Amino acid sequence: MVEDKCEHTSFTGVSRRSFVAAASVAGAGSVGLAGCLGRGAEEGAVVVYGDTDFQDIMDPEGELHQALWDAGLDEDITVSVRTGPDETEQRRSAAQSALQAGRSQPDIFMMDSGWTIPFILREQTVNLDDRLSSDTLGLIENDYLEAAVETARHPETGELHALPLFPDFGTMQYRQDLAEEAGYDTDDWGTEPMSWQEFSEVAADVRDDSGVDFGFTTQAAAYEGLACCTFNEVMSTWGGAYFGGLEELFEAGDRNVTVAEEPVIEAIRMMRTFIRGQEDEYALEGFEQIAPNAIVQYTEEDARGPFAAGNVVMHRNWPYSIAIAHDEGMGDDVGMMPMPFGIEEGQAEYDGIGGTGAALGGWHLTLNPASENQEEALRVMDAFATEEVMLTVFAIQGWIPPIVELLEEADPEETGPVAEYAETIQIAGENAVPRPVTDVWPEQSAHIYQEVNGTYRGVKSPEEAMSDLADRLEASEADIGEQDDQ
Repeated sequence: MVEDKCEHTSFTGVSRRSFVAAASVAGAGSVGLAGCLGRGAEEGAVVVYGDTDFQDIMDPEGELHQALWDAGLDEDITVSVRTGPDETEQRRSAAQSALQAGRSQPDIFMMDSGWTIPFILREQTVNLDDRLSSDTLGLIENDYLEAAVETARHPETGELHALPLFPDFGTMQYRQDLAEEAGYDTDDWGTEPMSWQEFSEVAADVRDDSGVDFGFTTQAAAYEGLACCTFNEVMSTWGGAYFGGLEELFEAGDRNVTVAEEPVIEAIRMMRTFIRGQEDEYALEGFEQIAPNAIVQYTEEDARGPFAAGNVVMHRNWPYSIAIAHDEGMGDDVGMMPMPFGIEEGQAEYDGIGGTGAALGGWHLTLNPASENQEEALRVMDAFATEEVMLTVFAIQGWIPPIVELLEEADPEETGPVAEYAETIQIAGENAVPRPVTDVWPEQSAHIYQEVNGTYRGVKSPEEAMSDLADRLEASEADIGEQDDQ
């Protein structure tokens, strides 16, 4: 199973390695993994629960350890990574089991930005406001990506309970060579968002001119990635939302459910047109059929496969896909553009949506309240919050710095091909759309991806699907409200 960035990506995403490794760990049970988290560590080591990619870059003899020491970390302190499954839900469950049991190891948990807040609300994290150095706290407050920091704060008090390690964003990748051969000038495509209608027209035209099979692939299977990321993106660019504006994301119980409103319906109609064409009774006039019917079964790697094989013009995925394209020799032909929009920024009823928008993924570091090495662990976190370490992590792993502007300083020859798309990635960061993460999000996201996937497949009309979804979300919100009143 592919790691998703949303429960990742939540997928904050799929890494270069994890899509290969995930199949070997998908069957691992969270109970056994939680047990592994409790074993002892070598003296002087701060233990981090993370993924295989993090383990790979934390070689005690490697470049990242040296960067941490150069950033001021005591050279007697090393970082040891204990891995969990690449499938994020299993990794989340293992972390929760270890924290509920009060185990002293690991000292630090690598947590998806999509499920950090529930851990904060369960008091399974530590308030870092008076524990990290003043330099680190100032950097987070003034320079870190605000959307990422918001997913690291207590939603009620605003206290910082996690250190953003790296953010991730949905990106629109495309065959620049085919577009230019079809007569398009792509010079501004990296910075000037298209409308979705223009996007569909260009994708169809380049497809027909080049003879490739499809104009567009994305992730539209009935899984977490649809709810947290791809539908969240599309809906937001039309001015639609699950619970109104972005200020309603992190506290459940009394939110207005807005999924049955017209912008959400329009977003679904557009996607049905992309999949089913103008023959669909709910098609949007002027939009082209550009996606294969099979996208209703696609997750990240399913969508990337046809693009990597040269059979697709436009491809929505995370930046890891760009890195693989370069690794596989197709990178010079691949461009990146901001996500298209359904309505212009400022035309939406709710603040923070409309115009281009990119789903926010990423990972944080949290401190284990039961750790016996808290001071050493905090110093490790301080070291990760230095610009030099951020750029080292980007160079050896491709993880985007939480200070996204640092990409401007990155040399693609030294830090890898993702740096070539720094300007477009910065635009994605400035327009990042988080998912509405609360304790009930796992339940709510399942309702969302089931209903959205169903209407994409034509099982229900857009209106019926969103009406049914609204009923389910309203019931979920009411249950939370009743619990809060007790």
